[in-house]
Formats: sequence, C-alpha cells, structure tokens
Amino acid sequence: MQEIKIAFVGQPNVGKSMLINAISKSNLKVGNFSGVTVDSTNINFEYKEYKIQITDLPGAYSLSDFTQEEKVTKDFLENEEYDLIVNVLDSTNLERNLYLTSELLMLNKRIIIVLNMIDEANKEGIDINSKQLSKILGRKVLKTSASKEIGIQELIDAIIETYNSDLKLAKIRFSDVIEEEIINIVDILSKRKFKSKLDYHVLAINLLKKDKKTIHMFHEEPIWIELHEVVKSAYEHIYIHYNNYDIDEIFEENRVAFSKGAYSETVKLTKSKKSNLTDKLDSILIHPLFGLPVFLFLIWGLFQLTFKLGQIPMDYIDSAFNLLIEMVKNSLGNGEIGSMLGDGALAGVGAVVMFLPNIIILFLGITLLETTGYMARAAFLLDGFFHKFGLHGKSFIPLVTGFGCTVPAYMATRTLKNRKDKLITLFVLGFISCSARLPIYVLFIGTFFKGYDAGNILFLIYLSGAMFSLVAAKILRKTAFKGEDEPFVMEMPKYRLPSFRLVWHSVYGQAISYLKKAGTFILLASALVWYASNYPKIDNKSVEIEQSYLGSIGKTIEPFFEPIGFNWKMSVAILTGLSAKEVVVSTLKVLYVDKDSSNGDVPDEENQGLIKALKKNISIPSAIAFLIFIMLYIPCFAAAAVFTREAGGIKYLGYLFVFTTTTAWIFSLIAYHLSKFLIT
Repeated sequence: MQEIKIAFVGQPNVGKSMLINAISKSNLKVGNFSGVTVDSTNINFEYKEYKIQITDLPGAYSLSDFTQEEKVTKDFLENEEYDLIVNVLDSTNLERNLYLTSELLMLNKRIIIVLNMIDEANKEGIDINSKQLSKILGRKVLKTSASKEIGIQELIDAIIETYNSDLKLAKIRFSDVIEEEIINIVDILSKRKFKSKLDYHVLAINLLKKDKKTIHMFHEEPIWIELHEVVKSAYEHIYIHYNNYDIDEIFEENRVAFSKGAYSETVKLTKSKKSNLTDKLDSILIHPLFGLPVFLFLIWGLFQLTFKLGQIPMDYIDSAFNLLIEMVKNSLGNGEIGSMLGDGALAGVGAVVMFLPNIIILFLGITLLETTGYMARAAFLLDGFFHKFGLHGKSFIPLVTGFGCTVPAYMATRTLKNRKDKLITLFVLGFISCSARLPIYVLFIGTFFKGYDAGNILFLIYLSGAMFSLVAAKILRKTAFKGEDEPFVMEMPKYRLPSFRLVWHSVYGQAISYLKKAGTFILLASALVWYASNYPKIDNKSVEIEQSYLGSIGKTIEPFFEPIGFNWKMSVAILTGLSAKEVVVSTLKVLYVDKDSSNGDVPDEENQGLIKALKKNISIPSAIAFLIFIMLYIPCFAAAAVFTREAGGIKYLGYLFVFTTTTAWIFSLIAYHLSKFLIT
C-alpha cells in the first residue's frame, strides 16, 4: 500500500477536526472556540490501495512564533516530512483566512484549499467563485461542509489526485517592487545554474524574507559573493519604496493585500455589511459604473496639468539654452566646431530639455496614483475590460509603466506567467505613448492646434494609443496567439498618504535619467545629425542640405512616406527617431531652424523659430499623420533590444517591426487623406 501523509492546516475555528472526522470516521474532539487542538494529532485510515495518515495541526492565524499553537504548526511544516497540505478555510470569513493561505503557498508544497462551512456562507449571501480562486492560487479549491458532510468524497478523491500529480509553482503575487527583485535573484540563480532542491522562486522569496536557514546555506556557496550585492540592492529598493525597514512588516502587508485582492476577485455579497473608510472609497473608485469615469477624469486632469503647467517654464529653459549657444559660438567663433556644438549638439539638447517640466509633471502624477494605492484599484477595475480584448489583467502594470518608458514596461511583462499573455502584451506595448514621445506631442500640438484645448488633445492622443493597444491585443489573441488568458489577482494595498521620500525618489530618478539621456545620447545624436546635414563638402564649400548625407538618405526613403504626406525632412526625423524619440525634435530643429536661420527666414528665438518653420513647411493633414506615425511605430533601439530578450528571439523583433510599421503607415495614410478631405 502507498502511504500518503497529510498536514491539515487552518486558522482557529474553521472546522478542521470535524472535517477530519467526516473523512476518516474518527472521533476527534471538536468545539466552537479556538485552541481545541493544542498539539498535533495523528489519524490513520485506509482508502482503496492507500494508507492515509492525517496530522491535525493546531489552529494558527499565521506561520509565526507568536503563540504556542503557531510555533507547533510552523515547526512541523518547515521540518517534518509530509506529502501534501490540506488548508481548511472558513467560507464565511474568507479574506482573513486567505492570509494564512498566502503563507502556505510560499512553502511551494502540494496544497488543497478547502472552503469549509459553505452552507453557512450560502445562508449569509456569500457567493464564492471556487474555480476562479483555484486559477488565482494555482491550487485545487473545493467547497465542503463538515457538519452536513458536503464535498467529503470530492475531497478524498482530490487528495489522491494531488498526491499523484506533479508539483507546480504557486501563483502568489507580491507588489511590483518585490516581484522585480525576486526576478533579479532568480535570473542570477538561473544563469549560474545553482543546484538546489528548492525552486529558485522559493529561494528568492526566502532570501528577501531574511530566512536564516536560506541565508546560512548561501553563505557556504561561492555564488554568495555575487548574490550578496544583488540582495543588498534589493533591500534598499524595497525599503525606500515602502518607507519601512522592517521586512517582516513589508511581507505581512503584501500578504494582506494579496488576500484582499483574491477575495475581491472571487467573492460576491448579496447581503450588505458594515463598511469602513477603505470600503467606502472603493465603493466609488472601483464601482462598476462610476469607477471608469473617475479613472478617465483623473488621467484627463493629469494631462491637462502636464501641458498647461509644463508650458510655463519652457520659454525660460529655451532662453537659457539660446544664451548658452550664443556664448559657445562667440567663444569658438563661427567655424565648424562652434556651429557643430552650438547649432548641432546644444541646440538638439535644448530642444529636448525644455520639455523636462512636462516629463516631471507626468511622472509626478503617475507616482502619486501608485503610492496612494489607487493604481491597484484601477488595475482591478479594468481587469474585466482587458479580458474582453484578450489581455491579461496583470498587463495593466506594464501598460501603465509604458507611459513612462517602454524599456521597464517590457521588463515588467516578466510577471506574466503564461507565454501567450506575455507575447501579446509585449507586441502591443509599443502603442502606449512613452514619455520620450511627449516632447513631439507638445511641440506639434503647440504648433498646429493652438486654438484648441491642448490638454484635451494630449489626452486624446494618449487615449488613442491605449485603444490601439487593446484592439491590437484582440486581433493577436484571435490570430497569432490563440488561447485562454489566465485569471488575475491584483494586491489591494491600503490607502495611504504618499511618502514624500518615495515620490521624490521616483520623480527625481526619472528626471535625472532624462537629463543624462539628453546630455549623452541625444547630444551625440544631435551632433551626428548636424554633421550628416552639413557634409560632404564640395571644394571646401557648404552644400545644399538636399545634397548632404542626410538629404540623400531622406530622398531615398521619401517615396515610402510620400503617400502619407511626409516630405523628406519629416521622413528623416522618423528614421532618427528609431534611436530615441526625443531625437525627432532635435532633428527637426537642425533641419528646419538651423538651416533656414542663415537666410533670415525665422526669428532668433529657437522655440518660436521651430514652431514658425514647421507651420510654414508642414500642412495640418501631414502633421496629424506624423503624430499618428510617431504614436504607433516601434519605440527605440533600447526598447527593441529589451523586447528581443523578453520575447525570446530576434525573429520576434522582425515581426514587431513589420507589425508596428505597417499599422503606423496604414493609419497615417487614412488620417492624412481623411483630414485633407475634411479641411479642404
């Protein structure tokens, strides 16, 4: 006979002992108060060809050493040999009971989740979607009633089935910052092919939890030399995000959030209960009817502030760079070096840096929404909407991250366990407008739509990109990546006032990153664009820009872009935008302002000069088509490299390039001719 050793675990007063009696026909003492089982009790019985041993562990609210019961339960689960865990939950108090479940899942053992007292839950109007909960937790979930002997045979059959099945990784999810650090640790363990009986994911969690046994084990291994710095950096990242240096409290908060999220996803109440402040706020912010308008209003308000407040310091920044350019050109003379540094490098950098206020306001708004706990609610709110378009609920995180930068957004898809869900999200992320596109939007809106509400137009552009991503996801789900998406659980953190330190850390970090990019990569790109627009020299004389290297490239690719209303200069800007979207602005600056200013066609103010030059040389239909192409084609080389790594091969980058370029060209063509027809 095969022997199956089972550990029955649950919080006090969930009916474990009564359930064991129903299964084994034994006579364990039962009661309606906590602490009936003060020590582990063993029950043996036979079923078919199996000898089953049940260990009834003391009721424990968590796996801690706070009480004697919890200590006994924790020691057994961590040190004794057993085949599977039966986790018994009170169906009438599911959210609280799921807290212990979240801890058990972190052990990565075979587990059966039992929703006991289901008859009482039904009487109280508590409807639990056990199939959805099973998908969320990655473990079998059964409904039982020990007193009415409901689901007893199903539980016995599930024990046999689970015992004979392969162990799969549990699906417990932490906050994005912890998930990111888990992935970083797992990556190192995978690359170094570290040998361990435990799953890498479990090892990573144990390291972050400062588990003494795990840390001691790694201290004896050579990999600790490399791993130590990664873990240290992970703690710093987590501490500053939570503004808390107690890792136990941080993980406890995550377990509470996970429990609340799983509960919210799977339980419907047909009878009312008393609500607290969080419930009252959630009743509005994630209301089926009011929630989405509130979300759209907040995002609309953010883009209004981004444009209107961001406009105020732009002229001052622009004037400062004009002064700096003049100083550089005066000190170096009007030779080639002075022109390259002033008209090329610094002019290009200045054209990008003057949009820094817009970037800061956008990141400040997103950070505030995240740190207050609202963004988690927005993800929950949009989950059902996303499923209609074939996207996974967790895709919300990469998509929101994409408003900042596509590179970390691609990396954030690692939290999607299903490969098809991950690939769909990767392919549509490029349609989400990153902050690098913002300077182009602000420039063209200020140039061609001055009589309209700029904030509304900016909001419409970002909303259009998001809708493109959803429609594209639906098409990909129906064609290239057929299959069902997995259920989603978003941790529901408590509402909190935003931490100044965390907000400062996030916004300051993004601003510095933007400035570094402007002062290095964009500076170099602007200098190269200047060189390509001034050379080759013929008999030491300057050539017309059409005869330059840049002009030759532009004339070569112009036939491809001509049907959508682009001249060769706009075509070149699209091409240089592959390196970084900010370079589009600096390219247009060099091609339109710096080349025309020698003829006295534009005023000295660089920003006004660019606006006047664009108005003079580009029609409104062409400008609309240009904005749509910018919104839809592949983000940049850096993002492309990360996409290739996350998708799993260079062939996927080829598919992405064709997919996004074709989409951008077709919709730009439609927009160009439609707006041309309407305007004329």
